[in-house]
Amino acid sequence: MIDAFLQSGGTLLAFVTALAVIVTVHEYGHYIVGRWSGIRAEVFSVGFGPRLFSRRDRRGTVWQVAALPLGGYVRFLGDDNVASAGPGRAVDPALRRQTLQGAPLWARFATLLAGPVFNFVLSIAVFAGFAIVQGLPVEEVRVGRVTEAPPGIASNLQPGDRILSVGGQPVASWADIGAATATLEPAPRVEWEVERDGRRLTVAGPDPMPALIGGVAPRSAAADAGLRAGDVVLAIADRPITRFTQIREAVDAAEGAPLALRLWRPGAGEIDVTLTPKLSDLPAEGGGFEQRWLIGVTGGGGFFAPETRSAGPLEALSLGVGQTWGIITSSLTGMWAMISGQIGTCNLGGAISIAESTGQAASAGGANFLWWIAVLSAAIGFLNLLPIPVLDGGHLMFYAYEAVRGRPPSEKALNLLTAIGMAAVLSLMIFGLTNDLFCP
Repeated sequence: MIDAFLQSGGTLLAFVTALAVIVTVHEYGHYIVGRWSGIRAEVFSVGFGPRLFSRRDRRGTVWQVAALPLGGYVRFLGDDNVASAGPGRAVDPALRRQTLQGAPLWARFATLLAGPVFNFVLSIAVFAGFAIVQGLPVEEVRVGRVTEAPPGIASNLQPGDRILSVGGQPVASWADIGAATATLEPAPRVEWEVERDGRRLTVAGPDPMPALIGGVAPRSAAADAGLRAGDVVLAIADRPITRFTQIREAVDAAEGAPLALRLWRPGAGEIDVTLTPKLSDLPAEGGGFEQRWLIGVTGGGGFFAPETRSAGPLEALSLGVGQTWGIITSSLTGMWAMISGQIGTCNLGGAISIAESTGQAASAGGANFLWWIAVLSAAIGFLNLLPIPVLDGGHLMFYAYEAVRGRPPSEKALNLLTAIGMAAVLSLMIFGLTNDLFCP
C-alpha cells in the first residue's frame, strides 16, 4: 500500500509539473503577444482557485500562483471571465483599446493564436535541443559508445571501429546493417569485419538487431510490468530470443495470452516478469488501420551507439519542426479514424491515462520526461486550435466570421455557441475519463 501511495504521488507530481510547464508557456504566448499588440493583462495565473502568492509588475499585471495547479489563465482588462468569453466588462472608454474586446481584429487574432503557437514552439525547441545535445550519426558507419551486453552474447566491438561488413554482407551505410540483418539467422554471435587503427579485423559481435529494449510506451503492458529501456529479452515462454523481431513473433503467436519473459538488466542480472499483450489499433502499411497485439516496446538498436556529429542550428530546427508536425498529423489522422469508425473509441484517453503516461515517462528519466512534455505540448496546441467555442480555435472561428461579415456574431449567438462548446468539451472529458476507467 505504501509503494502504491508513493507511486501515485509521484505520478501526480509529474503530471502537475508537466501541465504547469505546458500551460504556463501557452498562457505566456497569449500574454506577451497581447502586450505587444496593446492589450493589457490584469492577471497571469498559474493554477486556479485561491491565490497562494503574487506580485504586481510595473505594468500593473498581477502574477500569481493559485491553489489548484490544474491549468492557468491570463485575464485581460475588461474580461468577464478567465476564458475571455462574452462581451466583457464596462471600462473607461479611454482604455477600451487596451481590452481584448476593444482591440483591432488583427490584435485579437494574434493574441489568441499565440497560445497554441507557443506550445508548438516549445515542442520544436525541445526536439531541436535533443538533436543538438545528442548529435546525429556520422555518414561513415563508425562505432561510438559501446554498451554492456548480457553474458553469452559476443560483444567485441570497440569505440572508433569502422564497420565494413556484418555476417559477410558489405556495409557502406547505416541502412545496410538492417538489410544485412534480413539475410542472417538470429544468433548471439555474428562476425563483424571492422577497420581498427588502420587494420582490417574480423571480430565476434552481437546480432545486428538484438532484443534490446530502447523505449517503453506509457500505459503499455511492458510499462505495467516494469520493463525499462536497456533491458534485454533473453527468452519468452522459455524460447530463447536473440533478435528484436522475435519478440513481435512471440507476441503475435500468443494472441493476447500472458507471456513469461526472462530479462537481463544492467546491474541487476536476470529478471522474470509476466505480462499480457494489449490489442491496439495501428496504421497499416497500405493505408487505414489494423489491430495487433502489442506489449509496447521499441528496439534499442545494437549494443553500441553510432559515432555522432554536432547538429547545426538549422538542421536541428528542421528536425524539431518535422517531429512536431508529425505529432499534429498523427493527431488528425487518429481523430478522423475514430470519427469514421476505423479504430475504436477506447483510443481516446482522459486525464487519468495522461497522468499515468506522464508518471511513467518521468520514472524513465529526465530526458524521457522532457520529451513527453514536448509531445504533450504539441498535442495540446493542436487541441486548442479545434474550432470549438471556449477553446482558442473557437475564438479564432468567431474572429474569422467577423473578418468576413464585418461584424462579430450577435451576443445571443455567441452565448448559445459558447454553451454548446462548453457542453462538448465537458462531454469529451467525461468520455475520456470513462475510457480510462473501463477500457482494457
